[in-house]
Amino acid sequence: MTARIDHLVIAARELEEGARWFEATFGIAPGPGGAHPLMGTHNRLAKIATAQFPGAYLEIIAIDPKAARQRAAGTHRWFDLDDAALQARLARGGPRLVHFVVSVSNAAAAVHALAHERIDRGRLLEASRDTPAGRLSWQITVRDDGQRLFYGALPTLIQWGSVHPTDSMADSGVSLRSLTLAHPRADDLHVAMRAIGLAGIPLTAGPPNLRAAFDTPRGIVTLDSQGS
Repeated sequence: MTARIDHLVIAARELEEGARWFEATFGIAPGPGGAHPLMGTHNRLAKIATAQFPGAYLEIIAIDPKAARQRAAGTHRWFDLDDAALQARLARGGPRLVHFVVSVSNAAAAVHALAHERIDRGRLLEASRDTPAGRLSWQITVRDDGQRLFYGALPTLIQWGSVHPTDSMADSGVSLRSLTLAHPRADDLHVAMRAIGLAGIPLTAGPPNLRAAFDTPRGIVTLDSQGS
């Protein structure tokens, strides 16, 4: 089994606030995105792919105040977007890096591999949205409680259909330079990474953090999640 970085997740209180933050941080505007009826969220995207991280992109995501989510009552949105503590941090400090998603060729097998390590990565949900380039469809792991796990350092799993978002995305001028992880339970997290076939991401023991570095028109830009 193998996995690779698919996208980084920037959570925002409001999508337009996230777009302004992106432009202020990276010096360019993000590209268009779309809506997720299943979760009642919407996003903006930017391609950040390199030879080391092929197909990678950055997602700015927020709850869509005008949308009624279709997911069953009593369940939560993905990426902890319903979490009161995360919402408070976004209100205080603005948009922030909170998570990352990895692409796998067999999401069901990856979920099973994590379950073998006693990690509940969540249900495998079917999702889709229409784009000018065609319909995007995917399977993605989302827990009923919406938790990311390991303070966002254990990735969500995604398996795309025949179309990937970056297939029709222009280069943004921003590229992913590196992603590193830190967590107090680094050994447990390493076991989980190995179970899904994710290699090449440095992981150290320490306070929870995701650190992503980018090459941008403004030079190297570094983002930290700092336990968000």
